[in-house]
Amino acid sequence: MSTATLTPEAPLTLEAPPNTHAARRVAGLGDRVRLCGLYDSLGAPLYQDLATYDDPETRALLSAVRTAPGAVLDLAAGAGRFTLPLLAAGREVTALDLSADMLALLHAELGKAPASMRDRCTVVQGDMSDFQLGGVRFPHILLGTTSLSLLDGNGRKGLFRSVLDHLTDDGQFLLTVMERGDAEGPAETAVRVAGASGTVYELYEHWPAGADSRAVTLIPLPADGAPDDGPTTVCTDRVAIVNLPELEAELTAAGLTVTARQPLTPPGERHRVTLLTTEASR
Repeated sequence: MSTATLTPEAPLTLEAPPNTHAARRVAGLGDRVRLCGLYDSLGAPLYQDLATYDDPETRALLSAVRTAPGAVLDLAAGAGRFTLPLLAAGREVTALDLSADMLALLHAELGKAPASMRDRCTVVQGDMSDFQLGGVRFPHILLGTTSLSLLDGNGRKGLFRSVLDHLTDDGQFLLTVMERGDAEGPAETAVRVAGASGTVYELYEHWPAGADSRAVTLIPLPADGAPDDGPTTVCTDRVAIVNLPELEAELTAAGLTVTARQPLTPPGERHRVTLLTTEASR
């Protein structure tokens, strides 16, 4: 396992969206709140607690990579949701992420893995919208977990340019995009979800139909019988929405051709996720 660092960009300001259930819930916690992002030192372990390694997106990406041999560049790799299964399948993986805290979790997971897996992983802290990896090219570059939504238009242009600089002539760039699939659904939802640790979380999502961004707020609940008067971590993030026609137009303009579209969620679900397979235009 090797590690490299590229220059990261500055963090964004965080807040729960005003006039929402999430904002009122946070306000009710008063000065107990420790506000954080989903990918920093406080939020990263919570985000990782809710990650899953056996879901339609992970299975689809692993299946797509199996179509050809070669190394994989995993962009926005985080704590290894895709990197770890790819290593377990015998691939060499370069895992790139901007968040040092998420990569610390990945290093911890790699530390538990056999040496044969660790030795096939290169970890890079860097910005997926502007990276250079010393001229190395990959037959597979992937951007999952709908991480594309973390970038604005200029960021996406930089991403596609960097991808083309690192893609082999016959390589594929795999990415997922998420859209609203229930136009008549509520603007805000609130659910309780359990993490791998057993911790239960309140998960709020504010996503009005047609909006150009959505906001996510995550609040861990105290264990049964535990006091409910101590500091409370509240993770929040606002990410851009890119619809499929807009994204495909951007890909075409950047020099990438969409060769396949695979829906990963049933019709009518709030989160409509599509896996795109692309290649350099010829």
